Amino acid sequence: MSIDERPRRPITDALRQTVIEDLPEVALIKNDDLRRKVVEAWAFALAESSFGRITDLPAEGNPGIFLLKRGTQADHLRGVTRVALSIADEFLTSFPEADIDRDVIIAGGLVHDVGKPWEFDPVNRRKWTGDPSRTGLPSLRHPVYGIHVCFSVGMPEEVTHIVLAHSFEGDFLIRSLEGNIVHRADSLWWAVAGGAGLLDPKSNGVLESRKISPRKLLNEGH
Repeated sequence: MSIDERPRRPITDALRQTVIEDLPEVALIKNDDLRRKVVEAWAFALAESSFGRITDLPAEGNPGIFLLKRGTQADHLRGVTRVALSIADEFLTSFPEADIDRDVIIAGGLVHDVGKPWEFDPVNRRKWTGDPSRTGLPSLRHPVYGIHVCFSVGMPEEVTHIVLAHSFEGDFLIRSLEGNIVHRADSLWWAVAGGAGLLDPKSNGVLESRKISPRKLLNEGH
């Protein structure tokens, strides 16, 4: 079944409202059109998936990898956005002559994982794991599927670039300034989550390969 042939739920105002509720930082985007497209991108991605809203997605970096002990996918999206924005604002405060687009930073942070409803969809996972020789495992990673979402809703090129380049796919590109900021914020968020002991122990092997040692949480004793 091709992307265009997949069953698609209607994109309703109620669905859009769940996006606004799950990602309140969208209100920080000053450009009305860009703010609307961020909401539309997530509504579009959810409508093409089995998930009802963003907080229904598993709180993982990739399927089965970097699983949070608690929290939701929205916590990651919001956290990356705030970290990226703090980086941008630090430089804009110290160097006001720097040309950094805060709206692109916020939008890019909020939609950088907009392809995850596809990659995490249980229907897709069953199909891919059943016979990876047919369409791969996965057929498309979330940064790539996110491009389909962004193009479908008319997202600006500057933000679409961030969606693709936030992960290792971006290593084959020259990342934009805003793309670099969101990419670093995303990597930092997961590194701190791992080091702070917020990830399921199943992630310890990956953390060890990245030379990150998880610390016990305060409620786990010492």
